[in-house]
Amino acid sequence: MNILLVNWQDRLNPQAGGAEIHLFEIFSRLAARGHRVRLVCSGWPGAPRRAEVDGLEVHRTGGRHSFALLGRRAVRRALRSERPDVVVEDVNKLPLYLPSLTPLPFCTLIPHLFGTTAFREVDPGSAAIVWAAERGIPRAYRRSGFHVISESTRDDLVARGVPAGGIRVIHPGVDTTGFTPAPPGRPAGPATFVYLGRLKRYKGVETAIRAAVLARRAVPDVRLLVAGQGDDRPRLERLAAGLGAGDAVRFLGFVDEATKLRLLRESTANVFPSPKEGWGITIMEAAACGTPSLASDSPGLRDSVRDGETGWLVPHGDPASLAGRMVELALDPGLVARLGVAARRWAEQHSWEGTASATLGHLEDLVAARPHT
Repeated sequence: MNILLVNWQDRLNPQAGGAEIHLFEIFSRLAARGHRVRLVCSGWPGAPRRAEVDGLEVHRTGGRHSFALLGRRAVRRALRSERPDVVVEDVNKLPLYLPSLTPLPFCTLIPHLFGTTAFREVDPGSAAIVWAAERGIPRAYRRSGFHVISESTRDDLVARGVPAGGIRVIHPGVDTTGFTPAPPGRPAGPATFVYLGRLKRYKGVETAIRAAVLARRAVPDVRLLVAGQGDDRPRLERLAAGLGAGDAVRFLGFVDEATKLRLLRESTANVFPSPKEGWGITIMEAAACGTPSLASDSPGLRDSVRDGETGWLVPHGDPASLAGRMVELALDPGLVARLGVAARRWAEQHSWEGTASATLGHLEDLVAARPHT
């Protein structure tokens, strides 16, 4: 199959994140199976305009802030230069409204939509642009098939007016050979909770910090490790200092993959206090390590955490509820172990090979339903 893929960034972009990991985990596997995959995306200063990345032929145009204007023109060029069997647009920032450019079979891949959560992160003007752009998706993409990564995103689209029959839910995979539980016999240490991710205001890390300070009142050696970088770090550090967190909260900054694995293995639980996600890749990586998660009961996270089985969901933005679960786990290592065993079983049900196969099947169905003219 010849696939034209469109995404804001490629995996090598310095601003790449979970959306790019998800995209390349799937389509690099399809390329390895012999399918042709071209990717149109933005570039960055000094980046070559063309490159091969993980088997994908990457065509870069514009930059992070100009791709909204230049991306459609680049897609037109790609369509003229070589006719694909199907076009796939990954909408993880602003939609480019690409179905209007071609009658070819079309798939819209949506990790999640921001909706009103955009107003929690960026200035009101920028948030309004995102909100308004998403409002047009049901009409502009009405002939497209939709690939979403969670039931929550499916429900969001349906609520916006997208017919449920045109949406395929395909969960992301997880590397259960790279992410594995710690070897048995590791000595127990203090109850440690970890947040791994970007430090952005909308991620809700503030709730985890407040919860750790509250939990310390019941369990004096509880600690929260905050791993990641982002523009909200100075505010979060000031918050921790103002709460008198002391060594209850430590900021680790960027961590490499080996450190990430160690943190997930050694932690009592992974903490994910976001108001909205597409799925929760870090939750599944923790699960593969046999580590439960404490997450907000919010879209996406309520799909990747099996409440009461692989971890717990708590009301979003409620430090007291999160602290209560921290204390419960800190005082009951047997409970941590039981949740961790179930989490590992849950992770083993999700593989990237399976996700790639399901994606290919969806694309083949779209092509069969809309034969080339």
